[in-house]
Amino acid sequence: MSEIDIAGATEATSVAKDRVATVAVTHLQFINPLFVDDLVSFFTAVDKIGKTSITVNIQVFAQRHRRSDQAYIPIAEATYVYVAIEKPGVKKALQL
Repeated sequence: MSEIDIAGATEATSVAKDRVATVAVTHLQFINPLFVDDLVSFFTAVDKIGKTSITVNIQVFAQRHRRSDQAYIPIAEATYVYVAIEKPGVKKALQL
């Protein structure tokens, strides 16, 4: 879950152009197991931008055994909400 959070926060940070904090996980579904030797890819997309918050959809895929001819397998999908912050505990309005 922490890697999913990092992927989403990276997207939210690029929108906020400053630090963000995770405030909610509104959806998290594990679809298939992830194995130690899987190559993992995270895909993110901004779903909604509010006054101080950014909602990000995250999809996680794995490539088994790192074979280039094998399709990516869906591992998880999630929706996280981040808030732009000036410093811990202080929200920041987004300047879009």
